Amino acid sequence: MAQRHHDLTDSAAGAPVTGDALAGYLRARATEFLRALRLQREGGSHGGTDEAAEAARALRRSARRISGSLHTFRALLDADWSEEIRPELAWLSGTLALEHAYEARLERLLLALQRLSGATAVPGQGAGGGAPLHGTAALPDPAEASTAPRTARGTAHPPATARTAGGPAAASPTAGGAPVTSRAAGNGAVTSRAAGNTSAASRTAGAPVDSRATGTATASPGPVATAPAPGPLVERGNLTVGAAKAGALLDRQLTLARTRAHSTALQALGSSRFHAVADKVAVLASEVPLTPDAPGTDLVPLATAAEERLTDAVAALPLVTAGHPYNAEALVHGLSPDTAPHPQDAPWHQVRLLLRLHRYALEVLHDGDCPPDVRLIAAGEALDRHRDASEAAAAAAQAARTPRIAPATAYALGVLHADQRHEVEAARYAFQRAWQRPAVSTA
Repeated sequence: MAQRHHDLTDSAAGAPVTGDALAGYLRARATEFLRALRLQREGGSHGGTDEAAEAARALRRSARRISGSLHTFRALLDADWSEEIRPELAWLSGTLALEHAYEARLERLLLALQRLSGATAVPGQGAGGGAPLHGTAALPDPAEASTAPRTARGTAHPPATARTAGGPAAASPTAGGAPVTSRAAGNGAVTSRAAGNTSAASRTAGAPVDSRATGTATASPGPVATAPAPGPLVERGNLTVGAAKAGALLDRQLTLARTRAHSTALQALGSSRFHAVADKVAVLASEVPLTPDAPGTDLVPLATAAEERLTDAVAALPLVTAGHPYNAEALVHGLSPDTAPHPQDAPWHQVRLLLRLHRYALEVLHDGDCPPDVRLIAAGEALDRHRDASEAAAAAAQAARTPRIAPATAYALGVLHADQRHEVEAARYAFQRAWQRPAVSTA
């Protein structure tokens, strides 16, 4: 399992990469930081939210690279100065990342609810819905139907109300994906109720409904015989009922958290602590506090040590278990009432951080122009998806612990939590496949 992504000695083809290269890399990243800071101030003063968001991302990007390089090559830097500025850069990067993280988490959870419930719209989202993932059954949205006119008494068949055992109306998708009612009554209307909002469902006149596709009895002249709804339809109906309220609950909680994170970021950017960090980075752009022996010291051994730490951390991961795309063992802890973070996630998060440090070390060796490695890119993307799914599952579990929520809402949040934990396992599977792939450089 100990596989090297790069031959680090190749970076020093003509001459060894010394501390001078590290100084040049740090000066370049400090210049990027100051440029992003100026753009952030200009965007904020002119009310440009897009420009300010892009500037915040650039600030985080340069701060992470400076902090990571100071950690990997700390033996070549002034110890007191390095230990003083590195935690401050980590604080700044983490503070600026919170708002975007909450926004992305809310979007991820609402899209997952939309996919799981088959709804065409979820609170906080537009009308355009995404296609269901492979292997996921799309559920109908009874709230999208229109009201059909009632027929006069004594003609054809009277309108009937189709309900499942618990109250919500049962509906099933047709071959084309459009929801149909669970009982056909000529051209009459069939009404249904979902998420506490009553809406009427109708179908085009003359369009027959196949009872074999819906799994219910077809109405005929005379007494109407109602067949009991199958079990899966009951579960889907309950999920559809609770999805709207679950989405609204998540929207309230995560929007509030995002608003607080935005206020915290604004306060941080105006604080004396941030100005002290900016002053130190400004000094770094012109003078890097290297040790006396650093200009002639080879950087490859330190970069190799960072790669070995990554390799050892990956070797400690349960990659054999991750080789199965759907591992139900990871759901056991998440379904318990324990509010602590998932114990299986921490080693994977650590590997993600070590992979990032390894990439930054390669950038230093290649003077900021490291040839892209397909395996490193794929592994990093898989670990990013793993972190996002893990945090989304935790947010769904936290929302499900809200006191006095309806059972249907708690049920929808439980299904959402399980779905995100399956996404966690899928990301681990993708990382395992990417890590064992032979190293391929696109250069």
